[in-house]
Amino acid sequence: MNLTFDNLDGLGAVDYTQAVDASKPLTIERVLNEPSICHGLLCLAGTALATPVRRARVTVTNSAGTALFTGYLATEPISEYAGSASAGPVYRLAFSAVSDEWLLDRQAPFGEAAGLGALAGAVVERLVQRTAVTGFTTAGLAGGTRAVGVFVPEKSTNWSAKAGAAAASAYAGYRVLNGAIGIAPVASVTHAFNDGDGSLTVAALKTSSVKELANDVSLSGEIEPWEYVTEVVTGDGTTAAFPLAEQPFRAKAGLRLLVNDSFNAGAFDTRLWAVADPGSHLGFSSAGLNLTGGNGADGQTTLTLLDALEMGGTLVLESGSTQLTARSDGVVCGLYQGATSRANCFAGYNVRQTGGNTVVVPYVNGAEVGTAYTLASGHAYTLRLRLHCNEPLRVQQTYYATIDGVVTQFGGGLNAAPMSVVFDLIDLGAASNTPATVLYDGSIASTPASCTFVPVNSVQLTGSIGYVRATQTGSVWVTSTPPGSTTATRLIGVAGEGVDCAVTYGSGALDGVDTGKVTFFSGRIPVANEIVTVTYRGRQRAVARLEDAASIAAEAAGGASGTAAWLGRVVRPPARSSADCEAAAQAVLGFAANRAAAVAGSYVAVNPPADVWPGDVLALTTSGDTANVIVRRVVVEDLHARPEALRYAMAFANDWAEGLGLALSESFAADALLPPTAAATPGLVLANLAQLSVVSVSATAIVVDAGTAPPTGGGFEVRRRDGDFGPGVDQDLVLRSPVRGFTIPRAAVGERFYVRMYDASTPPLYSRASSMIVANVPV
Repeated sequence: MNLTFDNLDGLGAVDYTQAVDASKPLTIERVLNEPSICHGLLCLAGTALATPVRRARVTVTNSAGTALFTGYLATEPISEYAGSASAGPVYRLAFSAVSDEWLLDRQAPFGEAAGLGALAGAVVERLVQRTAVTGFTTAGLAGGTRAVGVFVPEKSTNWSAKAGAAAASAYAGYRVLNGAIGIAPVASVTHAFNDGDGSLTVAALKTSSVKELANDVSLSGEIEPWEYVTEVVTGDGTTAAFPLAEQPFRAKAGLRLLVNDSFNAGAFDTRLWAVADPGSHLGFSSAGLNLTGGNGADGQTTLTLLDALEMGGTLVLESGSTQLTARSDGVVCGLYQGATSRANCFAGYNVRQTGGNTVVVPYVNGAEVGTAYTLASGHAYTLRLRLHCNEPLRVQQTYYATIDGVVTQFGGGLNAAPMSVVFDLIDLGAASNTPATVLYDGSIASTPASCTFVPVNSVQLTGSIGYVRATQTGSVWVTSTPPGSTTATRLIGVAGEGVDCAVTYGSGALDGVDTGKVTFFSGRIPVANEIVTVTYRGRQRAVARLEDAASIAAEAAGGASGTAAWLGRVVRPPARSSADCEAAAQAVLGFAANRAAAVAGSYVAVNPPADVWPGDVLALTTSGDTANVIVRRVVVEDLHARPEALRYAMAFANDWAEGLGLALSESFAADALLPPTAAATPGLVLANLAQLSVVSVSATAIVVDAGTAPPTGGGFEVRRRDGDFGPGVDQDLVLRSPVRGFTIPRAAVGERFYVRMYDASTPPLYSRASSMIVANVPV
């Protein structure tokens, strides 16, 4: 190997090859989706070479000039006593260098760089943008051809850990060499070794089985949204606080504030925003983001959030302290499907001129809806867009695994769901207790699973925006119907913002003790006989259990039990729902249900025909049989020989021996409810009754609309407790209805009813989760 150091002294790269101490091999260690490490010994005695310094640039090439390693000394070399010579004591310098991404790892973590069905290469490129480090080339990230399902990196990890997780989620490997960041699907490169032509040395090949097979797999995941809860209460004119029957689901704390920028730094934060401004119309002032017009074209002067937003749960988007002056034209606080243009605007505030006045109008699916509002000259406003979907998880997780030599996808897809949408604004010059002005309160039947958030699409916007904020507030949505009036959405927020109520979500424990509540503010308390409806999702640990019947039957030969159970937890990519757990369990069964499941081993070669990297495939042929194995680690050692001799020690493993596209832990979640029986295939359930609604509640009955027609020969089953649905279970059964609309008799305040759909199969299939009705109305 040839070794150079650039000690940042102006001399550039200096050749240290002759100073490498031969008592220990110069070594490069490569691990799949981790930084590479180069370490060795230097003996500078009798040379004029300077002692390498921390942050020195290190380059290692082979005799053909191929770069094997580029990186930096992360620490000062350590002096080791080697002995005495005629000139006195002799010392060796032990050094250790980290590959180029060390520069990225040293940056403070920022943002999420989340991926929703994005290509892995695009996710890694956004991770690079988050560091604001320049000097790297990213053209090689176009090689990340597979898409991740849902990728949310751990905030506490460094850049390489995030990039490694993103690449692994797409069954790929990333690499940083010579300042170039690249990504490629695993198994893109194959190295053939054959004992028939002498290229394979059988004695250098070692294999072993490191784990038993598994054909009955139980997996736990994250806390998932569970029951579809509808609580109905009656106002009395004085009661302000209403405790909730269950603890509502909401995203983890670190995922709730999606963006919050006051534009007070004098420059756009490129870790957050993509700025398109060919005419230099977006700038800064004491009022925040300054708008001085546009080039007159739709979608060309824009401020776009780098990460897409998942259209699930309850989202609140705000354009705060907004002033728009005469001649303004464009869209503010917009969500887009596809390219940024008015035609692709899913929801936002359309800004236009009418009769010499500037107006803002709610904009949904490329058309104006609701009420136009005329902005007063010199007034500042907060424009808010609220969206609610009772499916918090719109994007399903994707898992990849090698099954019978082919990379196979499990899971994936989108959850279709309608959304409620409310446009409201407040004039910041009005009193703090002035209610917000609602411009539109409606619903959208067909909605995208994710959108691009573009706070500014300036055709010709002039004025300023004080801040932009996007928040994932949870799953609670509140409506009310005053006596003799129509149903309207009650705005949730904090006091002083013109809203109606606040929501607390409880302690976070799955114990049912502190469940949270809805508290109405003074002046917004429900009047006597006002019907208040609170909808939200309950919460439960995601879990699934699947079996491979063929493997169980094969293992049962001789009369013994053929079941080989395995319990574990999905670590990466996260299983956000039970459906995700099923997809992960299906992948595990695909690679774990045969006797040769967990194979690991190593092979050692000297001077292989090509440089070998983790993620490459070794095609090992012995006695005419070829095994294709994925390299996980490579240790390259310089044997200090002439001609050059490089020893490659390559460790390989299949997916069950060492997780790649699916990382598992053997710690099954303690709060998970283990399914009593294993399903043969995933998804053996009916659709949930996500659109079930309470039509009316009287002292004696609840009138329900299931929201969908029942299956032929099936219907809707109502019980007083959850979990015991089935034709042979009579306890807690209230009724079975063969029609969409039905009436549930009441006997007491606070009764709970659980509803699921069933079909005519034997045994019948049911909805995965229940719809729960709670009636706190006097009997």
